[in-house]
Amino acid sequence: MGPIPEAAARTTARRALRAPLLAGAAVGAATLLVAVRDPHARGSYGFCPLLELTGLACPLCGGLRATHDLAHLDLAGAWSANALWTVSAPVVVVLWLTWLVAAARDRPVKGLSGTAGWVTLGVALAFFVARNLPGLQPYLTPWL
Repeated sequence: MGPIPEAAARTTARRALRAPLLAGAAVGAATLLVAVRDPHARGSYGFCPLLELTGLACPLCGGLRATHDLAHLDLAGAWSANALWTVSAPVVVVLWLTWLVAAARDRPVKGLSGTAGWVTLGVALAFFVARNLPGLQPYLTPWL
């Protein structure tokens, strides 16, 4: 009777690891694609509808270029493409590692609070406004 609970525990552990490992593999594959195919060439990955229609750079504009530059360890290039993503990417990696470790230890994963979501939205909106102000545009959106 002893091996049955142990086998069930291993199955549960594998099931708990599935989601963070699949998420990591998907993000890793997407990052590899962006690292290999340079998004600095205009139109290589399409276009931002907001930028094309209004001339305003959204908080995500330059994210692919920043990811490409981060994958090549070009921090200055990543910062000039999208400062917010350059700062946020390591935070996302730490959150993913926290999720992975919690799943490996079979501990419950604590979600982010509603406050964290509102703060994230506020930061994104502040970045949107700041990068479209004429005085800050050369520093936060130099490619416009």
